[in-house]
Amino acid sequence: MNTTDSRKSSTDDADMKKNSSSTESLPQMQKDVESLEALADVEGSEEKSKQGKKEAEEETIVIPATWKELIRYWFILGWTAFGGPAAHIGMFQKLFVEKLRWCTTLVFTELFMLGQCMPGPTSTQMGFALGVLKKGLPGGLVSGALFQGPGLIILSAIGWALADTLDKDIAWLNGLVSGLAAAGIALIASAAVALNKKINSERLLQVISTVSAVIAFYWPKPWTFPCLILLGGLTTIIFKRHQVVQISKMATGTDGLGFNKLGGGLLLFIWIAVLIGVLVGAGQTSYLDNKELHWFSAFYRTGSIIFGGGQVVLPMLYNDVVAADCPNQQSICCPQDLSANATIYELCSNTDVAQVTPECKCSWVSASQFYAGLAVAQAMPGPLFNFSAFLGAVIAQNANVFAIAGIALCWVGLFAPGIIIIFAILPFWGAFRHWQIYRRALPGLNSAAVGLIITSVFQLTLNAYVSSPFRTTTICIGIAAFGSTEILKVPAPIVVILGGAAGVVAWAIPMQ
Repeated sequence: MNTTDSRKSSTDDADMKKNSSSTESLPQMQKDVESLEALADVEGSEEKSKQGKKEAEEETIVIPATWKELIRYWFILGWTAFGGPAAHIGMFQKLFVEKLRWCTTLVFTELFMLGQCMPGPTSTQMGFALGVLKKGLPGGLVSGALFQGPGLIILSAIGWALADTLDKDIAWLNGLVSGLAAAGIALIASAAVALNKKINSERLLQVISTVSAVIAFYWPKPWTFPCLILLGGLTTIIFKRHQVVQISKMATGTDGLGFNKLGGGLLLFIWIAVLIGVLVGAGQTSYLDNKELHWFSAFYRTGSIIFGGGQVVLPMLYNDVVAADCPNQQSICCPQDLSANATIYELCSNTDVAQVTPECKCSWVSASQFYAGLAVAQAMPGPLFNFSAFLGAVIAQNANVFAIAGIALCWVGLFAPGIIIIFAILPFWGAFRHWQIYRRALPGLNSAAVGLIITSVFQLTLNAYVSSPFRTTTICIGIAAFGSTEILKVPAPIVVILGGAAGVVAWAIPMQ
């Protein structure tokens, strides 16, 4: 009995020791597990850190471009950059930042911000500036000429030869424009996604971008855009006022800026002097005595004061070339009273007086010619400002003036201010972008600029939907185009061309 009890007791003692040992080892095991998890977290964070560092290093890499490459890519863009100014920004970002690495995201966004804060067409100014960064002043002239050239040539020829034919509603052209618009908006959305990921890296910047997008959508005025960008910069200046901002990639890819500061200052003086000269000259001469000066003055004035790109310039151009107010000439051209909805041109074109003295037409083109040319311009590659070439051809022919003169005066008049200003500002930008106050402002400036791109996605989508002859199909084309460029990585020019083709097919079937 005692022996059995003794064995039992020893067995119980062994079990207790075993259980005690097992129990004591549990905290140790938990510590070991926690240590392994911590080690895994450290390794994961190190891996993420390495990946982030690798991405940052890749972001600072700028690949030089040869003349052959610069000419090749800008030539292709000149013939395939459909979809309007905002779509061009998306194409530039995908090609020159993501694919070719000709400039960093930081530099690209700064150039976009500068374009938004200056008069003139933003996509055109960026085209010149990107060329300058790669090959100096000659590179900027070449990139700008190749980007604008095809649209200029085509619209000039159409305005010269087919102005009367286009004075009608053309259904297939409306379908083409709707398809191009849908694909162009998809490219803008893709660029907005990419820039938002890279620029808005912290909560403050995300808030700035969101607020800018909301305000710009609610108050889409020309002055809204530069004001929002400046307010974004002021916000980060305040919040980062005690920080010394070091941006390692600040100088990357900005070696060539074209003119020096003296040359930039001289260009600004020339721009203002020409503006004052043409305004004074047009104000002191009658239209009948110097029609060409009045044409150049109207387009140069518009190009000097317009903010926000191609879409914003349209109402101003319409007011100048269609709804022109010529009370002094009304008694000469059109003795009868004008109705509320008629332009002087439309009334004069039906009178014997206008046939005898066609130079008296005060409204330089008819409303139907204006809208027909606008539809063609939207279906063409390159900047929407090339619409001025079409208008110049029609204006000159309506006034019995050689068409090339009208094309040159109107096209140069509208483009020259923005081109002069971007060449003038670049050398100063190269200097002040290294100032501490600018570095503090830069995150806010860029975030607000990204907000404007986000706004354009919604604005253009709604406009395309309302104006489309097949609204549901237009949205479907846009979704397919976004998936093609964002997921399948189809090149942007092909996406736009396929979008235009889908628009024509939707007109031919017809679709909803």
